[in-house]
Amino acid sequence: MVGMRRGTHGGSPRGRGTRERRTRGARGAALVTVTAAVALAAGCTAGSGGKDNGRAPEPERSHTSAPATGPVLAVKVDNAPEARPQTGLDAADVVYAEPVEGGLSRLMALYATRLPEEVGPVRSARESDLELLGQFDRPTLAFSGAQSKLLPLIEKAPLRAVTPGDAPGAYVRDDDRQAPHNLYLRPGELPAEPAGAGALTTGFTFGKAPEGGRAEPSRTVRYPATSFTFTWSESRDRWLVSLDGSPADAADGARPAPATVVVQHVTVRDSAFRDFRGSNSPYVESVGSGRAEVLRDGRTYDATWTRGSAADGTTFTTRDGAALNFAEGQVWVVFAGGS
Repeated sequence: MVGMRRGTHGGSPRGRGTRERRTRGARGAALVTVTAAVALAAGCTAGSGGKDNGRAPEPERSHTSAPATGPVLAVKVDNAPEARPQTGLDAADVVYAEPVEGGLSRLMALYATRLPEEVGPVRSARESDLELLGQFDRPTLAFSGAQSKLLPLIEKAPLRAVTPGDAPGAYVRDDDRQAPHNLYLRPGELPAEPAGAGALTTGFTFGKAPEGGRAEPSRTVRYPATSFTFTWSESRDRWLVSLDGSPADAADGARPAPATVVVQHVTVRDSAFRDFRGSNSPYVESVGSGRAEVLRDGRTYDATWTRGSAADGTTFTTRDGAALNFAEGQVWVVFAGGS
């Protein structure tokens, strides 16, 4: 029998819940786009690593080249095995992968140019999320909650926090899954609209691939209890995502396939917080500098990352100090130890 989804504020009629489940496979077609011009620009920019597509190359650009119409939406997404397959990751502009307790990982999906119908499963926030989000102009952070000692820091941070308690109508539970891996966000109920690429003040630049690099058809990044593998697909010009050795199939049928993958080596230290089991929550230091590998067009480029303060975006440069351009499309940033 098809399970129904109930709102976190008390439930939905059975007929409505059944219809919601039936339409789940069509979520990819329900994305809200900024404008037709933005969609066309994404398909026509020079992000193909120098391949001849019959068009004149466009100038290099950054996300800040177009004005933002609102805040970026950041959603904390569960990445435990019980949370898979996830929903809505393919629509994100940027996905950050970060270590959490027990050697596991969480994802932070950022949405600016389009919003999916649903995102999830949604999970709790961590202290280092606040530093990471400092580069955006008062972003909206959607999360399931946080430990009580962290909540005052979240309240003081320059962001809009949205939990099920803040916006109960924007969250639903999937009865086919067990809690806590069954909470989903509906961005359209916040209300929220696409903010535009200008809200992604990440410091990333997009354009022609640099010279050199080395062919690397697949790359795996391992945490103690999880792994991320990115395999280059010539037919799609994208990196296909696998989690713990299995394809990252999505509940809505759209497998995440970023155009650019960044392995960013950072300092990971203990935070001031522990989970209910007593395990310390890792703190990812996203301010500073270090080495990185940028994967695009089936090749890997060595880079240096730099972020001067929490209010700054992160820049990636080649050995000669030039900006290392990303390929046009979704970006995954995987935080790895060993800065």
